[in-house]
Amino acid sequence: MEKLGVEPEEEAGRDEEEDAAKAMDRAEAGEAGCSRDAPVPEEPGGVPWLVPEGGSSSRVIVHVDLDCFYAQVEMISNPELKGKPLGVQQKYLVVTCNYEARKLGVKKLMTVRDAKEKCPQLVLVNGEDLTRYREMSYKVTELLEEFSPVVERLGFDENFVDLTEMVEKRRQQLQSGELSALTVWGHVYNDQYVNLHDILHVRLLIGSQIAAEMREAMYNQLGLTGCAGVASNKLLAKLVSGVFKPNQQTVLLPESSQVLIQSLNHVKEMPGIGYKTTKRLEALGIRSVHDLQTFSSKILEKELGISVAQRIQKLSFGEDNSPVTPSGPPQSFSEEDSFKKCSSEVEAKNKIEELLASLLNRVCQDGRKPHTIRLIIRRYSPENHCSRESRQCPIPSHVIQKLRTENERHSCGRFFQRQRNKLGFSTIWKN
Repeated sequence: MEKLGVEPEEEAGRDEEEDAAKAMDRAEAGEAGCSRDAPVPEEPGGVPWLVPEGGSSSRVIVHVDLDCFYAQVEMISNPELKGKPLGVQQKYLVVTCNYEARKLGVKKLMTVRDAKEKCPQLVLVNGEDLTRYREMSYKVTELLEEFSPVVERLGFDENFVDLTEMVEKRRQQLQSGELSALTVWGHVYNDQYVNLHDILHVRLLIGSQIAAEMREAMYNQLGLTGCAGVASNKLLAKLVSGVFKPNQQTVLLPESSQVLIQSLNHVKEMPGIGYKTTKRLEALGIRSVHDLQTFSSKILEKELGISVAQRIQKLSFGEDNSPVTPSGPPQSFSEEDSFKKCSSEVEAKNKIEELLASLLNRVCQDGRKPHTIRLIIRRYSPENHCSRESRQCPIPSHVIQKLRTENERHSCGRFFQRQRNKLGFSTIWKN
C-alpha cells in the first residue's frame, strides 16, 4: 500500500483518512472485520463478577455507527438500488454490502468471486473513489454538532458525541410529573430494570431520547440510518451500540457494564487493544477479559510498560476516562490505495502520480497551507501484519503559494514528484 499525505499548518483534530480505507487495509493485513457485534449475554449464573472501585461516571456518551455506510451512500445516489442485494467493490474485495446481500450470505471483506458464488444476483458498484463517502461523512458530523459541539469523528461511519451538558440541562428542566413519565428510547441492555430514582439512570434515559432525535434527524435530512449506543464512557458506548442492528439503539445502565464486558469472546474484541498488544497478551496466557482482569498487575507492567498495562486493565473493567475530543478540520489529508503487486519503479511512480492528482485537488479545495508531504509504504506479510516505512520533507513557501491557483496545480505536482525522488526509498518494489 502507498499513502501520500500533506499536513496543513492549522493542525486541529485527527487524520481524517486513518480509517477511511480501513476495510481494504484490514483485508490486506488479514485482520478481522470492522464491526464489533457483541451478542446479548445470558445471565451471569453465579460467576463472581469483578467490579472496579470508584463507581459509575456521570457522563453521557453516545456512539453513532452508520449502517453499511458506503452501500447507503450508493443507494441514496441511485434509489433503484434499494431493495436489491448490493455490494461496494474495491479492487477484488466487497468492502461492505447492504443487509439484503447479507441475508443471502455475502459478508464484508469477502472476495468478489466468493460473493458472486454466494449471491449470483449481487449488484456491485465501484467504491474506490472515496469522495462522495467523505463528503457524506462530514455532513453527518456537522449534523451531530447541532446537538452538541463535542463530537469526535472515528473514521467515515462512526462518531462519538458527549451529551453530558445537554442532558443535565434537560434534566433540570423536568417537572416532577414529567420525570415519572420518562421512558427509554430503544433497548436497555440485558433488560435491566430502570430506576427513575437513580440520577445516573435518569441521565442515560434522557441521553437515549437525544440519541433518538439525532438518528431521526440523520434519516430525515440525509437519508441515513444508523445504530447508537448510550453509556457513561466511550468504550462502553462503542461496545453497546452494536448489540442490536441495524437502525436501532441501546442504553447501557451502569450495573450491566460488567455483563457487557464479559460477553466479549476475546480481549482482541475490546476497542483500544490492538493486534500487537493482543499477541503479547496471548503470549502471557491472557485471552479472555476475565484473564486480563485477574492477571498480576506487576507482571503486566513489566511486560507492557506501566501506562499500557494500567490502561488496558482499566478497560477490562469497563473504565475509560478518555474525553470525547472535537475533531475539527482534519490535521492532514492523505490518499492511499491497496494492490496485490507493485514490482517495478515505473509501476510505483505511476501509482504515486495517480494519488497526487486527487491529493492536490483536495488541498486546493481546503484552502489551508500544507507544510509537509509524506510518503508511506506498507508491505504486508503472511503473519497478518504490515511493516511500515515513511519519508517526509518540507514544502517550500513558493510552492505553497502556487497551490492557491488552480492553473498552476500541475507545476506543484511536478515538484512533489521531484521531491519524491529525494526521499531515499529503495528502488526495489515488491509485493
